[in-house]
Amino acid sequence: MNDKFSLLKRMRRLSGILVHPTSLPGKFGIGDLGSEAYRFVDFLQESGQHLWQTLPLGPTGGHNSPYQCFSSFAGQPLLISPELLKDEGLLTDADLSNIPHFSDEEVDFAAVGEYKEELFQKAFARFKELPEDDPLKSELALFCKSAHWLDDYAMFMAIKKSKGGAHWLEWEKKYRKPTKSQKAVIEREFEDEILYEKFLQWTFCRQWSQLKAYANERDILLIGDIPIFVSGDSADVWAEPRLFQVDSDGFPTVVAGVPPDYFSATGQLWGNPLYDWKYHKKTNYEWWMERFKTQFLLSDIVRIDHFRGLESYWEIPADSETALNGKWVDGPKDEFFEVLIKTFGEEPPIIAEDLGIITDDVRALRDKFGLPGMKILQFAFEDEDSNYLPYNQPYNCVCYTGTHDNDTTTGWYATASEKARDKVRRYMNTDASQVSWDFIRTCFGSPARFAIIPVQDLFCQGSDCRMNTPGKADGNWAYRMKKELLTSDVAKRLYDVTKLYGR
Repeated sequence: MNDKFSLLKRMRRLSGILVHPTSLPGKFGIGDLGSEAYRFVDFLQESGQHLWQTLPLGPTGGHNSPYQCFSSFAGQPLLISPELLKDEGLLTDADLSNIPHFSDEEVDFAAVGEYKEELFQKAFARFKELPEDDPLKSELALFCKSAHWLDDYAMFMAIKKSKGGAHWLEWEKKYRKPTKSQKAVIEREFEDEILYEKFLQWTFCRQWSQLKAYANERDILLIGDIPIFVSGDSADVWAEPRLFQVDSDGFPTVVAGVPPDYFSATGQLWGNPLYDWKYHKKTNYEWWMERFKTQFLLSDIVRIDHFRGLESYWEIPADSETALNGKWVDGPKDEFFEVLIKTFGEEPPIIAEDLGIITDDVRALRDKFGLPGMKILQFAFEDEDSNYLPYNQPYNCVCYTGTHDNDTTTGWYATASEKARDKVRRYMNTDASQVSWDFIRTCFGSPARFAIIPVQDLFCQGSDCRMNTPGKADGNWAYRMKKELLTSDVAKRLYDVTKLYGR
């Protein structure tokens, strides 16, 4: 793995696009790992890009946030392509003949989930009918042996579905805190359901690995995302409560969030359970190293979301209604990254998400291990000499026009102060009639090693197309791009800008 970990040292001035696979076009109501994903990789190649950044790829919960998943290790089953299942003989043309009418502009997660579940159950039934010596069955058996997290996750999901999706803290005690002997009983009770969950994870991993190989063969690297915290309603907390600050029943005693910042005057109360870092230290951060190991199989570069939480984090009492009543507590700091380097080798390909309230200590931790931070152009124009302005950006950083948490650039400009808009026009020497492309040019022309743009900015889309509004509980994560937007003209325009600025 060490060869892979010299990537960041070797790579120079690359650019790419931020888009989650769920946002891709496709006829099944949600972007998936089928033909449109391969078409998007072809678009990246045609437009001269070498980076595809996604959000976390895990199975999402009630609000569909990829930052609140049922597992830190598992994949999102909704990304599984029915077309590819058909190619393998696990679905038929008849199975795919009555596709419901889905919006091509936003994901209806509930409707898509219901439709795809029926298809996946059909594929699973055909899989079980295969001869025992079929190569597919051998592959699944090997996957089950190699994925250390799979047994707990599959059992967790089997129980959860039997309880109508209820939070695990609401289950009966024999399911909520099963002993070893009770787990054996549960395995027999849910034998078929557990195998089904394993089948889904194996299918996801196979399809993702094939897509990643296709991208890598075309000199396109995938940037994955590790949320620093995990959902309280997850197989992680259910199976390993000692990793977290929870009471004897599994309820968190303190939770994660951030104090007031750019996004919210009352801060953000995320509600995730916080880690018991003393216990993690005793295990030499084994759970975390396994998490990175899994992520490095899925992606070439990993962004650590809320990197600053590894230096210090905002601890909020679990009964608080806002994030105001919190305090800063030390994280694992240097020791964490020293173990990471001992485990994986020097210069791991990691991007530090260092936005928000960043102190000198956080910057020192980032710089000590040579991790590139993030610079957001939308943040650059309110202050006179912002650190986000290109002439203040160091080489070892990633420049973004915006991220999934920001408004689109067109939407941002429409609501920005006149002071900021005036500075944009003067700085970029533009009338701002296509301001997102002005931002793309400026981003690509910056000193930053990597330049990445959300896909919405390619199409000059407005605020109605943003991916997420922090602090807003519902209506996020549903954005989809229409198939007809990925044209050769757009690819040519992006290619020209890319080459003009030496990316």
